[in-house]
This record gives sequence, C-alpha cells and structure tokens, in this order.
Amino acid sequence: MTTDVMKMPSLAPGADLDAYLRTISQFPILTPEDERSLAHRLRDNEDIDAARELVMCHLRFVVHLARSYKGYGLSQADLIQEGNVGLMKAVKRFDPNVGVRLISFAVHWIKAEMHEYILRNWRIVKVATTKAQRKLFFNLRGAKKSTSWLSVEETAAIADELGVPTAEVTRMESRLSASDMAFDGYGSDDETPSAPVHFLPSAAPDPADLVADANSDKDMHLRLSAGLAGLDERSRDILQQRWLSDDKSTLHELAAEYGVSAERIRQIEKNAMNKLKAAIAE
Repeated sequence: MTTDVMKMPSLAPGADLDAYLRTISQFPILTPEDERSLAHRLRDNEDIDAARELVMCHLRFVVHLARSYKGYGLSQADLIQEGNVGLMKAVKRFDPNVGVRLISFAVHWIKAEMHEYILRNWRIVKVATTKAQRKLFFNLRGAKKSTSWLSVEETAAIADELGVPTAEVTRMESRLSASDMAFDGYGSDDETPSAPVHFLPSAAPDPADLVADANSDKDMHLRLSAGLAGLDERSRDILQQRWLSDDKSTLHELAAEYGVSAERIRQIEKNAMNKLKAAIAE
C-alpha cells in the first residue's frame, strides 16, 4: 500500500476536478492499525513518507466536507485546496496515543481553513469578524426554513439555539441578503449613476467655505492691525521683536536695549498681549 501511494504524482484540484476525484478515490481507506502505525512513524521518526500517506488516504474526506459548502458560490477546487491545507496541519499535530481516529481530529482543522477562505472571498466586504458573527454566518442559512425574512419568533428561536443576541441574528440576515455593488459602476443604461462613488461629496473645498475663510482671515488681520496701533510705541516694538520678527529677540536683549530688567520686559510683553487679545476678541 505504501509503495502504491508513493508512486502517485503530486495532487492539487485544478481545472479538471473530475480527474482529481478519480485519482484520490484510488487511495485506500486506512484501518485503525495502519493509521496508528503511520502516525507513530511520523511522530517518532519524522517520516515524511508516512505523513504523505496519511494525507493522501484522507483526501476523499476533504472533498466530502467541501461539498457541504456549495451554497456559497465559491470554487469547489479552491475549497478543496484550502481543506487540504487544514488536513496537512491536522496530520502534523495528530497524536495516535489519544485514541481517536485521524479524521475525527482533522475535521476541525479542515473546516477552519474552509471557513476562513469563505469569509475572505464570499463578499468584497467581510461579513463576519467576531466569533458570534462567524457562528451565525455558517449556521443561519441552514436554520432558516424559507427564503423569506425571519419572523420575530424565528429570530428569537435561532438566537437562543446559537447562543447569540437577537440583534446579531437580524444584522447577519441583512448582510446575507445584501449583494456587492461596484464602487464606480453605472446602471443598466450605462448613463445613470448607481454606485456609491457617484453620491460621495466632492473632495474639493467648498466655495462657500473658501469665501468664509478668506473673510475671516481679512477680519482677523484688520483686528490685529488695530490692536497693534492701540499700543504704546515701546510695547508695540517689544511685541514686534519678540513675536513678529524673523530674528526674534530674547528678554535679556530687549532689557539691555531699553535699560530695564528682563522681568520688566516680560511684564510689558504680557500686558501688551492681553490688550492685543482683547482687541481681537471685540
């Protein structure tokens, strides 16, 4: 059996899915004794051939699981490939001493990879991110008895069964019923805009805001000029040299220039600033 498996070429579900299914159907179903023996060879001796045989002989189970997700409209070949990744991860972590069959252990890894693939590719916008949303996404479709919207009683029953709030059930039902829309597309007549991009506000500045800003700047400039004009010459000069000049003077430089202490210059500056702020606020 091992020799036959090792002679098989590398497998990957591609365009010819039927050929892939015929090929994997040739691999035998392992007995519990064969499975344990291969698993011990892998775990104890890092036998890659044993790992390969464990994977090959369980590929049919991946296909079986992938068929249960046909309703999501995604490629069966891609789903199988993702499930195969989960199977390989499970084989790597399988402990033959626990007393369970490999497929019972691997089913969780296979489904996890398929679920992640479906969530990434089912819609452009991811519809489920939290644990509760993921549970709803993969159970709500089966829980609904018809294609119509859920009644209040049905919503409450599903929420109780899945252990999630009723609001989450309603929200997920809405997401499942929605469809993607091209961001920059048009209607059926190619002239009528129908996509979100056509209804977004322009990124260009609003002309009214530009005029208002210009008027505000002009008014502020006039108030500043009037405030400076109302100061005595020394206060105006100190503010000019401390704040309005490219080469700003220090308190000690101005103190030396006017023959007073640096503290006095600071007081004059503070009084002048208060008068200027009052003039601007009027």
